[in-house]
Amino acid sequence: MKELRTEIEINATPERVWDTLMDFQSYPEWNPFMQKAAGKTSVGERLEIYLKPPGGMGVTIKPTVMTFNPGREFRWKGKMGISGLFDGEHIFELRPTDSGCHLVHHEKFTGILVLPMLALVGKKTLQGFNDMNAALKLRAESTD
Repeated sequence: MKELRTEIEINATPERVWDTLMDFQSYPEWNPFMQKAAGKTSVGERLEIYLKPPGGMGVTIKPTVMTFNPGREFRWKGKMGISGLFDGEHIFELRPTDSGCHLVHHEKFTGILVLPMLALVGKKTLQGFNDMNAALKLRAESTD
């Protein structure tokens, strides 16, 4: 198992961060990494997400929702081809702080192709996580 992990402090309530994160329709307006997202967020449902890492090629994934705990945690699992090749469990965890919210945005990868795939796309994917975190912070902290 390999993990890409990012964290950021956001000066907005966990509820506001959650609402921003769950508003898939607005992703094209602010999200540089997950440029499109659609689907129901209930456990067991499939999402359709278009990812575009900085300097990389875009790809559409269709992961299954694993956890939906409003205001706290959103998790899905996707795979490349068949299970066991290159699987990813993508996780957003929101933790309340005195000044707002601490976001942990990470993905755990498993499968026989983890090392070669992460050698190819790991740095760009990690940058994509960080870019998304910064954009989420800006969007959630802005006053409408």
